[in-house]
Amino acid sequence: MLPAASSPSPDRLSFVRAELDRRAMAALSVGHLATDFAGGSLPALLPFLVSKFDLSYTLAAVLMLASTLAASVIQPVFGLWSDRRGALWLLPTGVALCAIGMGLAAAAPAYWAVVVLVVASGLGSAAYHPEGSKFAAYASGARRASGMSVFAVGGNVGVGLGAAVTTPIVVWLGLRGGLLIAVPGIFVALMLVRLRPFLGSFAPETPAHATARAGGDDVRALLVLIGVILFRAVAWFGLITFVPLYEISLGHSKSYGNHLLSLMLLVGAAGTLFMGPCADRFGRRTVMVVTSAVTGPLIAVFVVLGGALGAIALAGVGLAVVGTFGVTTIMAQEYLPSRIAMASGLSIGFSIGLGGVAAVALGAVADSVDLRAALWIAAAAPAAAFVLSLRLPARRFRARLTPEVVAP
Repeated sequence: MLPAASSPSPDRLSFVRAELDRRAMAALSVGHLATDFAGGSLPALLPFLVSKFDLSYTLAAVLMLASTLAASVIQPVFGLWSDRRGALWLLPTGVALCAIGMGLAAAAPAYWAVVVLVVASGLGSAAYHPEGSKFAAYASGARRASGMSVFAVGGNVGVGLGAAVTTPIVVWLGLRGGLLIAVPGIFVALMLVRLRPFLGSFAPETPAHATARAGGDDVRALLVLIGVILFRAVAWFGLITFVPLYEISLGHSKSYGNHLLSLMLLVGAAGTLFMGPCADRFGRRTVMVVTSAVTGPLIAVFVVLGGALGAIALAGVGLAVVGTFGVTTIMAQEYLPSRIAMASGLSIGFSIGLGGVAAVALGAVADSVDLRAALWIAAAAPAAAFVLSLRLPARRFRARLTPEVVAP
C-alpha cells in the first residue's frame, strides 16, 4: 500500500508539475483498475445471464446500454461538480459502489434487479473517472499523454482482468460466485480513503479556469474529437457485447469467446503504454488518424477469416482503440483547459456512452438478421471516425492545465 503524505513543499510542487509523480499515478491507476475490473465483468457475465433468464440479443444489449449510460453519459455532470467544488471523496466512493453493484448484479434473482444493480455500478464508475482523470493530469506534469496512458492502462487492465477472471469463477461457483467481483474494489476503496491527503496535495491552489489563458478553450476541436470517439465506440461496444455471443453461435464454448474478449482487452491495455509516448513524440492527431484508419479493416478480418488470424486482428483492434483511451482523454483536457474534469467526462463518458447506445441497435440487427450483420456495421463505423480525425487540429497543444508553482 502506498504511504500517505503531507502536502509537498513548493520545491516539490515545482518538480511534480514538471515530472510525472509515480506514486500518485500508481494509486490512481490502481483505482482505475478496480473500477473497470467490475465493469469488465459484465460482458463475461452476459452469456451466463442470457442462459439464466432466457434473454434475447436485444435484452442482453440493454444490460450493456444500462451500464454504459450510467457509467458514461452522466460523467460530465460529476466532472463539472469536481471542477467547481472539488470532490476527492468521489475516488473511494466510486470504486466501492462500482464493485459492490456489479457483484450483487451477478447474483441477482431477476432480470430487473440485474438492470438496477448494473446501473448502480455504472454510477460508481461515472463518479470515479472524471476525478481520477483530473488528478492524473495534475500528477503527469509535462508528460501528459504518457502520464494519462499510465492512468488509462489501469482501467484497460481492469477490464481485461474482469472478463478473464469472471468466467472461471462463474463456471466454478455459479452466478452467486460473482459476488467475489466486489472484493478487489472494496479493498482498493479503503486504500484510497487512506491516501486522500496525499492525492489532495496535487490539487492546484489557483482555480483551473485561471489557466485558460495559456491555451484557451477550443470547443470546435472538442466537438470533432467527441465525434471521433463516438464512432469508434460504436465499433468497440459492438465487439465487447457480441464477440462472445458470436463465437457461441459458431459452435465455440462460452469460455472461448470470453478468452478472445480478454485478449483484445489485455493487448489494448499493454498498448496504452506504447500509444501515450507515441502521442507525445509524433502528435495526438497523427495517432488518432492512423488508429482510426486501421480499426475497420481489422474487424473485417475477424469477421471474414476468424480463427488465429481473427484473434490477431481483434488484438489489433484492442491496440488501436483501447490503447488510445488515454490519448483521447488528454486531448479533451487540452482542448478545454478551463474545465479539465468535465472534459474528461465528455471524452471518457459522454461520447463513449452515446456510442454504447448503438449496442442496442446492433442487438436489434442481430435479432432481425444475424450477429454477423451487426459485426459488419461495427466494422463500418470507424470509417466515419477516420474522416473526422482528419479535421482535428494538426498543431501540438501546449495549454497549461495547472498553475506553475515556482520555488522562492
